[in-house]
Amino acid sequence: MASHSQDQGHCGSCWAFGAVESLSDRFCIQFGMNISLSANDLLACCGFLCGDGCDGGYPIAAWRYFRYAGVVTEECDPYFDKTGCAHPGCEPEYPTPKCIRKCVKENLLWRKSKHFSTSAYRISSDPQNIMAEVYKNGPVEVSFTVYEDFAHYRSGVYKHTTGDEMGGHAVKLIGWGTSDDGEDYWLLANQWNRSWGDDGYFKIRRGTNECGIEADVVAGTPSSRNLNLVPEYNEADVSLDASI
Repeated sequence: MASHSQDQGHCGSCWAFGAVESLSDRFCIQFGMNISLSANDLLACCGFLCGDGCDGGYPIAAWRYFRYAGVVTEECDPYFDKTGCAHPGCEPEYPTPKCIRKCVKENLLWRKSKHFSTSAYRISSDPQNIMAEVYKNGPVEVSFTVYEDFAHYRSGVYKHTTGDEMGGHAVKLIGWGTSDDGEDYWLLANQWNRSWGDDGYFKIRRGTNECGIEADVVAGTPSSRNLNLVPEYNEADVSLDASI
């Protein structure tokens, strides 16, 4: 699975990163494929059906985009923001990139590139069900509410204690454990680069739906089908859920 921490930069694209990183890991687990899928493809080309691009999107709709359109690799369509920044609250905010559907490398053609697809489903908020899903199939995408104290997290098991609500966020949940103090936690990979948190990762209390972390869990089963020709999809294919 991916061992590096991503950086969403000056764009509210957490919903896209959480989805492509989880799916990349699932392809590695199921098919032994070492790939990095394109957050830029999803961010730019899913359009209003996935939400508002850099102003937030819908995790379940992202996975439905994978199902109906597939997603190319990072090699074909790399992320548009190369500058990165200190998170959260990067300024200035960048606009959503345009959907080009063209590989950056001359020897790669968009419509002849493999478009990786998957199913899309929600997982029950029961922690046992979430653990079973991760154990069997790999990382999942989760959404939660971010408060001011989360921005200052460095280590340990996070629990909201102070500060105002800053908004919603989506990340990749990769595992779980119990601290030396006997506190159950989830282990997650953030996309605020490695300078944030514990080398880009964080732990959050498990079993109490801390900040809503267990309420909206989504994933999909990787498909071996190659979607060479990107199909059209419509609003009926991608329902609009709460944006984050």
